[in-house]
Amino acid sequence: MSGNTIGKVFSVTTFGESHGPALGCIIDGCPPGLALAEEDIQLQLERRRPGRSRHTTQRREPDRVRILSGVFEGLTTGTPIGLLVENVDQRSRDYGAIRDSYRPGHADYSYERKYGLRDYRGGGRSSARETVMRVAAGAVAGKYLRERLGVEIRAWLAQLGPIRLGCKDLSAVDDNPFFCAEPARLPELEAYMDALRVEGNSVGARISLRASGVPVGLGEPVFDKLDADIAHAMMGINAVKAVEVGDGFAVVEQKGTEHRDQMAPDGFFKNSAGGVLGGISSGQDILVSIALKPTSSIRLPGASVDRDGRPVEVVTTGRHDPCVGLRAAPIAEAMLALVLMDHYLRQRAQNADVRSGWPPLAARRDAG
Repeated sequence: MSGNTIGKVFSVTTFGESHGPALGCIIDGCPPGLALAEEDIQLQLERRRPGRSRHTTQRREPDRVRILSGVFEGLTTGTPIGLLVENVDQRSRDYGAIRDSYRPGHADYSYERKYGLRDYRGGGRSSARETVMRVAAGAVAGKYLRERLGVEIRAWLAQLGPIRLGCKDLSAVDDNPFFCAEPARLPELEAYMDALRVEGNSVGARISLRASGVPVGLGEPVFDKLDADIAHAMMGINAVKAVEVGDGFAVVEQKGTEHRDQMAPDGFFKNSAGGVLGGISSGQDILVSIALKPTSSIRLPGASVDRDGRPVEVVTTGRHDPCVGLRAAPIAEAMLALVLMDHYLRQRAQNADVRSGWPPLAARRDAG
């Protein structure tokens, strides 16, 4: 199976399945000399870990990470970093009923048609369980970006089903199970999820991200534009069906006079472009938003077929997130960190000596 690697200079390859013995990844291209300990990675894994509230899957995984290579005496050596997280709470018996049938809306059918077989235990490689290693690798990239460049990446829940949310207090995001930046709305979210769980159904969500402190010049036109690689990374997250950069789909109704980000000597007027111009970072905040579909693994029956093409009714048992978007914030942050890290190293390799002759525009007038 190809397609398990992301990045060209800072390269990450993940492996493992939802109900296998472990998941892991190899990070190649990390610069030497970065102080790195398992605790640095564990902090981010705790944010993604299942079973933290009644609103997510009750699979109880400690998600303890082990650094297997690439770190000596607390510093990265420049050699490949091997990371491993063991699975300890699999219940493969929950999936016996779908061994010979396909869950509608899931990857069961497409995987089996492509490979001729599939790991039916929790979706195998297609399970969102795989994202634990993206978060682990993203923690390494995020630490470098934060400590060496001052880049800060934050994500928050912008919409849960029909409930639209603002970004009023990013400091509150890690203090609630929804990654909500509008804490006064938490009771509303709790009530909605409680009703959804009783119904046995699922719902979609929208996650917004902001990366601040990103230097000017990241991105490789024309096929490796920064926003193109960000979109590629975000669409690679399980259940993501749409990605917006900057104003996104709202540009359809805008006129040029409204959309263009005018400039003055002291900075940009606004940030409709989401921090990317011509595929290259402008120094403004990178603004991204993703839409995640409702999970197809629900206990309400749905029509499908079995391996012989006969009609069947499928009921998914096991432990699942009624809204996969509730744990998507740290995953999205990790994927953005991986892209920014890779493009920073690419920019440093080719253009470290470039001097434009005038200072970059300040971002303080950025209203995005």
